[in-house]
Amino acid sequence: MFGRISHALGLKSLASAGRSSLPQGVLSSKRGFHFSSKLNTYEEEKVIIDELSGQISDTDVARLNNMRNIGISAHIDSGKTTFTERVLFYTGRIKAIHDVRGRDGVGAKMDHMDLEREKGITIQSAATYCSWERSPEKSYHFNLIDTPGHIDFTIEVERALRVLDGAVLVVCAVSGVQSQTVTVDRQMKRYNVPRITFINKMDRMGANPWKAIDQIRAKLKIPAAAVQVPIGSEKDLIGAVDIIHNKSIYYEGAQGEKLRITEEIPEELKDLVAEKRSELIETLADVDDEIAECFIDEVEPTIDQIKGAIRRSTIARKFTPVFMGSALANKGIQPVLDGVCDYLPDPSEILNTALDLANEEKSVNLVAASNSPAVALAFKLEEGKYGQLTYLRVYQGKLRKGSMITHVKTGKKVKLARLVRMHSEEMEDVDEIHAGEICATFGIDCASGDTFTDGSVDYSMSSMFVPDAVVSLSILPKTKDAANFSKAVNRFQKEDPTFRVHFDKDSKETIISGMGELHLEIYVERMKREYNVECTVGRPRVAYRESILSASAFDYTHKKQSGGAGQFAKVMGKMEATSLADPEDIGATLGDDVKFRNHFQTKVVGGKISEKFLLACQKGFEDCCEKGPLTGSRVLGVHMIVDDGATHVVDSSEMAFRTATQFAFKQAFMQSQPVVLEPIMNVVITAPNEFQGAVIGLVNKLGGLINDTENQADDFNLISDCSLNQLFGFASKLRAVTQGKGEFTMEFKEYQPAPPQLQKQLIEDHQKKNKD
Repeated sequence: MFGRISHALGLKSLASAGRSSLPQGVLSSKRGFHFSSKLNTYEEEKVIIDELSGQISDTDVARLNNMRNIGISAHIDSGKTTFTERVLFYTGRIKAIHDVRGRDGVGAKMDHMDLEREKGITIQSAATYCSWERSPEKSYHFNLIDTPGHIDFTIEVERALRVLDGAVLVVCAVSGVQSQTVTVDRQMKRYNVPRITFINKMDRMGANPWKAIDQIRAKLKIPAAAVQVPIGSEKDLIGAVDIIHNKSIYYEGAQGEKLRITEEIPEELKDLVAEKRSELIETLADVDDEIAECFIDEVEPTIDQIKGAIRRSTIARKFTPVFMGSALANKGIQPVLDGVCDYLPDPSEILNTALDLANEEKSVNLVAASNSPAVALAFKLEEGKYGQLTYLRVYQGKLRKGSMITHVKTGKKVKLARLVRMHSEEMEDVDEIHAGEICATFGIDCASGDTFTDGSVDYSMSSMFVPDAVVSLSILPKTKDAANFSKAVNRFQKEDPTFRVHFDKDSKETIISGMGELHLEIYVERMKREYNVECTVGRPRVAYRESILSASAFDYTHKKQSGGAGQFAKVMGKMEATSLADPEDIGATLGDDVKFRNHFQTKVVGGKISEKFLLACQKGFEDCCEKGPLTGSRVLGVHMIVDDGATHVVDSSEMAFRTATQFAFKQAFMQSQPVVLEPIMNVVITAPNEFQGAVIGLVNKLGGLINDTENQADDFNLISDCSLNQLFGFASKLRAVTQGKGEFTMEFKEYQPAPPQLQKQLIEDHQKKNKD
């Protein structure tokens, strides 16, 4: 009964299927790909953390104990920015609460872009800091980042979670765990970020926190239990019972700023409170040894024991405590802030590692001590009125205004002319930033994910995971202001690794690629507003891929004689789909998406082909994977083995073998059941119940596969898999059949073979383009 609940960690790729044969884990600032060093279980980490704590001075310990680096993450429209606005108000950081959509002419503090206020969505993550006074003698310092919910801006969540020590996961009390909640959960697990959960919108009709908790356990695969029971329901919500202390909390005052705490629990809730307290203790018994012993001995654990167990198991990522309230109604925020202080870790309780470039990139554990060599990670860039604004998380040592730091990637030394703490778009100058803190600086030329040190060490932090783009558009400036257009695309590429730009030599068009239609639409609009460049945009293009379904052998001889030294290379072997390959040949430990990896292998014996020629063969293979023979799209899931061949003493060269491999690749590819793959999106549609039939009909018309439907009090959720090619313009179609009341979210799921007629059309178009 008390079996230890294992927690799925690991680095699971979101959309790595769309990239080259290299694993898309994390990227050393200096060279090569590396898998994240944060893959240990917490038990292993805890031993190292305890050893490192001896190197931290008492002054640093006192400072770090009162510090929390947290992010607010959730599905779209779950209330992240509304929640953050209340946090800033209750901590005294802002003097008044404002509307997220900016209808009051001011707008939420953390949505400082005009576009964010107009659309009512968060586009860029915004950082701030504030102080929460638990008591007159105890104050906590929060570095807080509010993140977007849309999958189109997923890189903002990735980079925030990469540098944060804990998070508040906001879940809607009516809709429960939604598609983007699952994505955010996956991102938190990727970076080993512990979280507490806040069930928001408890004042809405149909709010059911117990159903939401069940969904957290089932869908997010993490033990969860409530630490509160609501007093009243829906529009009658007036407070909550703290089931750990057995006290009632009532939210009073015009903006919920007054808390009235009583020892009395409403009579009608006593049985429910007792039941939920038992449930909390039972859940903790499964994840914490001390509570398990109390449970077996049938001893009631003390308040300190329960709080200690929640803290230990939350930091160990084995449990999440669940709070309840309504951010919009100003109810339930203050207990969450107490929960952040009680249950989320301080910077010294999280293990952070770097790669020592001077010592064969061995892993090094960083110490959150001010007297250690400084190591900081640039995790976000913005173009400010004073130049590039670079956000830094200091992991070790300290940064001083006016001091010199070393850019590890280039080896250049740069001066910290100015250090600031960010409060959304506002800046507050500081002279010194210590380990564990987040700051920003100007005048540094770097990219997102670069590492800086004080020059005494050559450490590089692992970077964040970057998903592949799935949608492309052709773009052409209406005016002849090429300089501003170039400035805009260069800046946006630097700021956002998921936004990519390239020039198509065949069509002579500039192509921008990103995570979705909204993502690209926002950047086109920003070009117009920030750089005064209006653009003509072409129809969205799908990022197709090519692959094979079977295997075939190849035997290709490349000969060319034109007087003097010629070219000669012979390569033999076989090509097969990666899914059919021997797991030992391809390294099956790469993960779930191994079937989409490209692999090149040599099994040449007796030195028939020298090493330098085999390396040229590999380069020829990689060239072909970039541009497939069917439609010119990137190739996925191909395993090529060169096991024999021949060379000529005079005529063989690296170029000859590279060319021979390219021809052999095309020959074998076309004989191995080649297919064109299209991206399949996981689409979640939410609409009022009366439109359920119309929405199902619309999805069927698009050729989508319906996986599940969930009916709420007034709305329903329809979960389906649809081809991205069919989803362009879907928003207007959905509005038409739901009288404007339906909304949807989509996220890349996988690549699947495109319908035969579409494959035929794409191949014909490619051939025609090449002919022209």
